[in-house]
Amino acid sequence: MPNSQYALQAHLQAKPDKAEEVAEFLESALSAAEEEAATTTWFALRFDETTFGIFDTFPDEEGRQAHLDGEIAAELMGRADELFEEEPRIDEIDVLAAKHP
Repeated sequence: MPNSQYALQAHLQAKPDKAEEVAEFLESALSAAEEEAATTTWFALRFDETTFGIFDTFPDEEGRQAHLDGEIAAELMGRADELFEEEPRIDEIDVLAAKHP
């Protein structure tokens, strides 16, 4: 599967009084993701009032690692104590199949 075999999935549990701030942070992070040449796809997700996620894909392991070392992850982890009930969980996953437009 070209351009999207490697992926990350982040699970983010916001503090109740920080949920809207987390939503705004994720919305604003899109511009940083768009600047990352090796980020093939990037989705910010909201599952319920305080549960959020990020799903993104990369063409190779180097792209995935560059994203983990990048601006979004640094800011996310740097604000973790302020914004989240628990430390964000970031899983490295492999995409087995996908449909792209």
